Amino acid sequence: MPNHELAQIRAFSSVLIIGAGMAGLSCAAALGSVGHSVTLIDKARGPGGRMSTRRMDTPLGQVSFDHGAQYFTARDPGFRQQVAEWAAAGVAAPWPVAGADAWVGTPGMNAVIKALAAAHDVRWNTRAEQIVRQGAGWLVHTDAGPLGPFDALVLAIAAEQALPFLSLHDFDMAGAALVARSQPCWTAMFTFAEPLPGGREILRDFGAIGWAARNSAKPGRTGPEAWVVQGSPDWSEANLECEAADIAARLLAELAGALGADLPAPVTASAHRWRYAQSAALGRGALWNPALGLGACGDWLLAPRVECAWLSGQQLAREMAEAAASCPA
Repeated sequence: MPNHELAQIRAFSSVLIIGAGMAGLSCAAALGSVGHSVTLIDKARGPGGRMSTRRMDTPLGQVSFDHGAQYFTARDPGFRQQVAEWAAAGVAAPWPVAGADAWVGTPGMNAVIKALAAAHDVRWNTRAEQIVRQGAGWLVHTDAGPLGPFDALVLAIAAEQALPFLSLHDFDMAGAALVARSQPCWTAMFTFAEPLPGGREILRDFGAIGWAARNSAKPGRTGPEAWVVQGSPDWSEANLECEAADIAARLLAELAGALGADLPAPVTASAHRWRYAQSAALGRGALWNPALGLGACGDWLLAPRVECAWLSGQQLAREMAEAAASCPA
């Protein structure tokens, strides 16, 4: 339903969205555009989520690493329009090396999340601990104190994180979250004093490596030679509880093997574990219980792509708006 068709819909007095990543912010934008009052909370320190960019001070200067999602595609007409707006604002650019329809945030992947979040009331460093049905609304207990009540509540977080909340209130939603198991990913980040041999910018599916990229070669990036190396899902799962330093050393050796060359010692080396990196693909779009005013959105409800997270948030907003329209004023 286009936004102009939603303009006459009665707004909720208040909506709380738990999770300020792509899905949650997409849902917030669609709801806010037709008059709904939306607040978002997120346990992270700032915008990014799985589209995070990590900045690191090194002897060679500051280095940035897109250590989560490496790029995104834009195939749906609505999302293509959104990406065009990001590009016009200077926070996204095409990355042809990764594919004809590949895009990245500029100067880091988190730039698009920052742009979306800037338009909303987002409370970072706030972890939801319990959701409680209170009369016709919702009270949310967080590590910073209680919030609410709210007329509607949205869970825009990974399926594994949503499950404990959903299991107490909606068995169908909880069942969907239960089967939507995410795959983990170990990501290593390396800084080098000189370009690596071979002239490669991307590597895919080589031994333990699922993906590797010369991060410093992406559009809008500056600074010294920087590489992001991500373990394959199976390798990451098998080594999930290993120490980060060991993972970095092993993925560095894998990178040397993939490039077929001895590599210089990295100036910096670190690793990050994503427990919920690649989501499931349930093909359901979004979940909404109008009787409870409880919803869920995220790429796990559609397919494991950034674009699908955005689409899921949009779909949930439409369903919420339709439910509001059916209620007496």
